[in-house]
Amino acid sequence: MEKISTDAFPLTMHSSEKQETICIFGTGDFGRSLGLKMLQCGYSIVFGSRTPRMSSLLPNGAEVMSYSDAAQKSDIIIIAVHREHYDFLTELTEVLNGKILVDVSNNLKINQYPESNAEYLAQLVPGTHVVKAFNTISAWALQSGALDASRQVFICGNDSKAKQRVMDVVRSLGLTPLDKGSLVAANEIENYPLQLFPMWKFPFYLSAVLCVFFFFYCVIREVIYPYVHEKRDRTFRLPISIPNRVFPIAALTLLALVYLPGVIAAILQLYRGTKYRRFPDWLDHWMLCRKQLGLIALGFAFLHVLYTLVIPIRYYVRWTWNNRTVTQAITKKEDPFSTTTSWLSDSYVALGMLGFFLFVLLGITSLPSVSNTVNWREFRFVQTPSWPRDELPHMKGS
Repeated sequence: MEKISTDAFPLTMHSSEKQETICIFGTGDFGRSLGLKMLQCGYSIVFGSRTPRMSSLLPNGAEVMSYSDAAQKSDIIIIAVHREHYDFLTELTEVLNGKILVDVSNNLKINQYPESNAEYLAQLVPGTHVVKAFNTISAWALQSGALDASRQVFICGNDSKAKQRVMDVVRSLGLTPLDKGSLVAANEIENYPLQLFPMWKFPFYLSAVLCVFFFFYCVIREVIYPYVHEKRDRTFRLPISIPNRVFPIAALTLLALVYLPGVIAAILQLYRGTKYRRFPDWLDHWMLCRKQLGLIALGFAFLHVLYTLVIPIRYYVRWTWNNRTVTQAITKKEDPFSTTTSWLSDSYVALGMLGFFLFVLLGITSLPSVSNTVNWREFRFVQTPSWPRDELPHMKGS
């Protein structure tokens, strides 16, 4: 008989004959998706439902029964129902006593209730070990396979053994558990899915202000001023010429703002004479937004490259060169070749391409999928100017 490798089984399984049973209360989209994922990973799944006979679309191989009967099948019960439907759990107090309840619920808005759903669940059924988990994973990600952006599962709970068992389940599903501490952190974890780019608001607002400011400055300088003094219509510069000036200026300004807080932090440490004091709130928030500022700056740099590539096909440029060529032919004049001008022009373009390459390199190494493959020394070699040495202990968000 062929020997089967034990690596094919999840960490929580001891043999193919003895499968760990997990109970899921709720037969909605998330409950079904999570149950299917667990079945694929070797678990035995039991669904608890108010109407077991009417439940449909459940994964093949899963049992469905009443809440009371399902709760007796497993020590780990995943509560995949909304908070407003938790009241039925009070009737199961004796059955749930000593069991692990995994709360996966989310709210419709941030801080919707005075306490988190997990803390409310712990108060409702005091004899259980409540663990908050899986609320940041979507049903779609479970069905299609967890992507890099959705592998992390935040976990919190007051019982360390209960958290460890849940973390073992998370690992067996191919996900990455992250222990956030006690159940007090459940409120923060429940707010994660409701936050829309929380660290991107300041970089977006700042970049928008910079673009608007430089755009109007260029409009005044290159469109309004020539019209007032020379009555020349230069409005054709609005679609390409002016944006192609704004984008590189904004990119370089944002790139400077990526490196500047590191310099300020170093000066502040020297001034204080210690590295064990926290930075001010404004500097701390600024430093935490540096990656977002850098990526937005890289986006502006890409736009500058694209706008520059279309310059030769613009009507104004083609008209200018054709007009100059015809004028030189009529007047029989030639522009002598200037080696100095050629060197300056080629050097300008070459340095621009090299700078853009280094810009892209900084952006690529800041991506999690890339930074996770290099060690801290390699990462610091590329990102050194924006990361002052021994900086992390001082940051409130670290």
